[in-house]
Amino acid sequence: MKTIYVKDVVQKLLLTERIKWKKVVPAMALFAAMFFLGREVAEIRAQARQTSGSLLTETEDWGLGFGGAGQKPTGNATAAELAEYDAYFCGPGEEKAIYLTFDCGYENGNTEPILDALKKHNAPATFFVVGHFLESAPEIAKRMVEDGHTVGNHTYHHPDMSRISDKASFQKEMDDVAALFKEVTGGELAMYYRPPQGKYSKENLQMAKEMGYSTFFWSLAYVDWNQDAQPSHEEAFSKLTGRIHPGAIVLLHSTSKTNGEIMDELLTKWEEMGYTFRPLADLAAGQGGQGGNRAEDGGNAGNAGDGGNAGKRR
Repeated sequence: MKTIYVKDVVQKLLLTERIKWKKVVPAMALFAAMFFLGREVAEIRAQARQTSGSLLTETEDWGLGFGGAGQKPTGNATAAELAEYDAYFCGPGEEKAIYLTFDCGYENGNTEPILDALKKHNAPATFFVVGHFLESAPEIAKRMVEDGHTVGNHTYHHPDMSRISDKASFQKEMDDVAALFKEVTGGELAMYYRPPQGKYSKENLQMAKEMGYSTFFWSLAYVDWNQDAQPSHEEAFSKLTGRIHPGAIVLLHSTSKTNGEIMDELLTKWEEMGYTFRPLADLAAGQGGQGGNRAEDGGNAGNAGDGGNAGKRR
């Protein structure tokens, strides 16, 4: 938003032909009133957050605020607030660890190149799948497990879960994915949940926790989901290397052609920056959370040694 300065407005008014001070003064008063009203609103909102916390009961979209390069961003809620619901958006500490996650809404030929790159770098990842993905790409879901990755829950129909208030409907969205995953792979879905489009409410987080799920937001993402406006390789590298930080939970989309093309080089760049790749199980275990379906988590992962350790998002 462009900043408007009162003195600039005044200067422009004075230069206008035959402008009199009686027109200038009301304009100054108006802008001054707007300025102080904005400050009052901001203070009221800040006090409300201090009183009730930043996790709101109404619908909220997960969002981030970034500082300097290499610094962790701030989120809609703090790590401590999220921990009450077995939820996460970033790893703790200053270890140069990256937690790779992919949202899988459908298959369009880009997931397997991503899997190939992950396998080459021995990098673990978590794939959050919806019902349609399991229906249309069961063999790729099987490969995720065989390569030693974790598969989590992104709901069956990808709705705005924050608008679902009754637990039975909420649970059906989750249970249907888990049931189909077991039918397809023969294994149990990891008890990891990612809210579609990052939309959540305090009640949603509590329902997921009561079902035994850990909820995972993210601390780094970029607009990679728009098939009609895929980012260039240069844009992707700029965002993903410029904003990487210790403990980053990275959200990428498996539908992105750009991601499929750059994944090998991107992982190399991160490694050259001193980063290593860790599974989400390490975060969940830190809070006593349940593990995933990778071999070391007690799940049904096959060749774990080969596989290695969603703007509106889909």
